[in-house]
Amino acid sequence: QVQLVESGGGSVQAGGSLRLSCAASGYSYGWRYNTLCVGWFRQGPGKEREGVAHIYGIGGDTYYADSVKGRFTISQDNAGNTVTVHLQLNSLKPEDTGMYYCAAARGSSSWCRSPLPPADFTYWGQGTQVTVSS
Repeated sequence: QVQLVESGGGSVQAGGSLRLSCAASGYSYGWRYNTLCVGWFRQGPGKEREGVAHIYGIGGDTYYADSVKGRFTISQDNAGNTVTVHLQLNSLKPEDTGMYYCAAARGSSSWCRSPLPPADFTYWGQGTQVTVSS
């Protein structure tokens, strides 16, 4: 059972930055050997949940939605049995407002580098709110 705990949300003005973190634990193997894809999703008011970025455990291959390319950066830290996946949000826009969720699933690198629906992810965190004012 994989546990995911997000942190780092908040309120900023347009053009500002935030850094979200997702602490992942509870998987069977060390990060280096595990085929785990960790993604960030968001859900704005009245909108469907959408994928923002993914990162793959082995090699750190990444995927970004077109709407965030060049502004958001996903990265990972590995410390023992806990991996923390960060999402750096720069040049924030009001349309980036929403609840941001961390999610994880096992799969291949090529799969993790592609656009993925929320239904493809097995494990979810509780979410952290990001609010961007104009």
